[in-house]
Amino acid sequence: MVSNFKLMLSFKIYDIKIYKIRTVEEAKIMKNIGLAIFVILLLVGCENNKSFKNSLDKAQISESDIEYFQNLVGDTVLFTVDQSGLRPDAISILNAQVNWLKEKKFLPITIEGHADEQGTREYNLALGARRATAVREFLLAKGIEQDRISIVTYGKERPLRVCSNEECWSKNRRAVTVVGKKIVE
Repeated sequence: MVSNFKLMLSFKIYDIKIYKIRTVEEAKIMKNIGLAIFVILLLVGCENNKSFKNSLDKAQISESDIEYFQNLVGDTVLFTVDQSGLRPDAISILNAQVNWLKEKKFLPITIEGHADEQGTREYNLALGARRATAVREFLLAKGIEQDRISIVTYGKERPLRVCSNEECWSKNRRAVTVVGKKIVE
């Protein structure tokens, strides 16, 4: 038995009014085409929703939050010459960072390791990596999630100050915790 079906589709650009389906097989084909269109639209909608959800999950942090972290919590810990061990003053700053970062669970973190300009480029890159790793290990031990943290070493390539005396060099021997930014390793 042949059934007649009517299908009405309306698009903004195209306007398909009526299509007569004459056989059951044509109806099945149209049903499959309709199902395929529905699935495609559903996937596109899900992808848009994912992008929207991801934009909500991403670090949404204000400049005042960043300034608060940098200036009041402290984003920088200093190190002794040729050392990567954490000093008591560094541990105090890192404990404050842990408390703040636990409140901001959505924020990615990059820890930058730096060295002063004494020594070779290679030595200072390795020293900067050890310093950044020491900070990361401290944060991990205090409960900050590993997938939030990345490290990068700059060695002596990004000095805070360019100088030739101990007072200035001591400011360059540091690890800086940068919030809202994660380098893919």
